[in-house]
Amino acid sequence: MKKPNKLCLTRRGLLQTGAGALGISALGNNLAFAAGPEGRKLVVIILRGAMDGLNVVVPYLESNYYAQRPDIAIMPPGETNGALPLVNGFGLHPALPGLADMFNSGEALFMHAASPPYNERSHFDGQDVLENGTESALGSLDGWLNRALVALDISPGAVGIGQTVPLVLKGPATVSTWAPSTLPEADPETVEETLELYDNDAALKAALQGAIDIGAVVGDLNLLGSGYEQIARAAGLLLAADGGPGAAAISLDGWDTHADEGGLNGILAANLVNLNAALLGLREELGSHWSNTSVIVATEFGRTLAQNGTNGTDHGVGGAAMVLGGAIKGNKIVGDWPGLAPAQLFEGRDVFPANDLRALFKGVLRDHWGISLNALNTSVFPGSADIAPTPDLIF
Repeated sequence: MKKPNKLCLTRRGLLQTGAGALGISALGNNLAFAAGPEGRKLVVIILRGAMDGLNVVVPYLESNYYAQRPDIAIMPPGETNGALPLVNGFGLHPALPGLADMFNSGEALFMHAASPPYNERSHFDGQDVLENGTESALGSLDGWLNRALVALDISPGAVGIGQTVPLVLKGPATVSTWAPSTLPEADPETVEETLELYDNDAALKAALQGAIDIGAVVGDLNLLGSGYEQIARAAGLLLAADGGPGAAAISLDGWDTHADEGGLNGILAANLVNLNAALLGLREELGSHWSNTSVIVATEFGRTLAQNGTNGTDHGVGGAAMVLGGAIKGNKIVGDWPGLAPAQLFEGRDVFPANDLRALFKGVLRDHWGISLNALNTSVFPGSADIAPTPDLIF
């Protein structure tokens, strides 16, 4: 009974430290993950730090948006450097032209006024609730994506991109991790000698070989851009490889914009330029798999309607999420929009969280992966029977 746990933990460690320390980039190509149902891929991207949904998916018909953000608001479509038009009175920050093209071609949709069931504005607790799929930060030590893998019985079928396994992927289903290494690449002789060290331990040797194979798929990181784009392209390569996983979870940091958030320019705009490159890079590396892929992009909460004294915004509640991919019925805004008049705000300062993010997640998991509503209500998102899946998201 101990050996599976040993393999799981060792594989994670080797993919984090063994492959990274060896700087492996080119040997075998024999990934052996289980695929998603009917080859369907799922990517979950978490924007850590609370992305300002109001300046990303811009409600340009709301006068209070401009009144409360005199220095950082994005101008309406049609004006100089204005928002890229979407539908229903919303536009997209002009730093996201690639995402706007996906929307217009039916490959992206947005949910505004969205939040996990949490409104206390703590990054740590908010991210825990977002990832554990319950109604409290301590509601579960497992993540909803891991429990979805269990519901499908396709483990091991997922990879976490980063130095640690994100909470959304933690749980009983076996997962792997990959992170870019800054260490020099090891020569082939060193790699072979390291493998020989594990000749008497099949589990360790298999785990290290897995790390080598992942390194071979990712290849030269210098060819994948930098920052968000490099991480997203690596994920796309892994997902698209023969024997690649059915799911990936990606963490992108840097979205806590208390100061110098800006409007057309500033920290948020710079992040969005990088995010735009990342999403386009992910699509490119997925290649033909893009048509069977759904990508969820979510953040732990939104930000205040009013700008603060340092051209930034503070922690809020309702935010914005997106779903994109070739499997998506896009070109629409889903969910309810509560408005931004003073009486419509949450506690007089934040976008009211009219939409529970679990509804969006459930809609994707049900219609993209075929997970039953009973499993979604009880095991994947425990105690959530009153939260109906968002309909009509997936072909």
